[in-house]
Amino acid sequence: QVQLVESGGGLVQAGGSLRLSCTASGRTFSRNGMGWFRQNSGKDREFVASIAWNGGDTWYADSVKGRFTISRDNAKNTLYLQMNNLKPEDTAVYYCAMRGEEWPSRDKKLYDYWGQGTQVTVSS
Repeated sequence: QVQLVESGGGLVQAGGSLRLSCTASGRTFSRNGMGWFRQNSGKDREFVASIAWNGGDTWYADSVKGRFTISRDNAKNTLYLQMNNLKPEDTAVYYCAMRGEEWPSRDKKLYDYWGQGTQVTVSS
């Protein structure tokens, strides 16, 4: 049974920073592509960032490129999302997701496991 647990969300002013973490258990984390997605009420869950199994390749949504950084520590079974220069439009519930293969995807339908989400609220 795979479990993904996110943490690090909260309330921050525009221009501030947060670091999200996602800790995995129940499966070998180091062989899986991982992604971060977000969802605001009434909207579809959207791609934010993803990272290959070895951390060597990363991908970002245009809306967060240059402000967010995805990384992973396979020894700790943990995925991170460093979010800088936050904007009110970044407000959402952020989810981490694990794909059942080494390479991630921008398509949420291709992920096999999801965390419960962590709320990020950016005030103007």
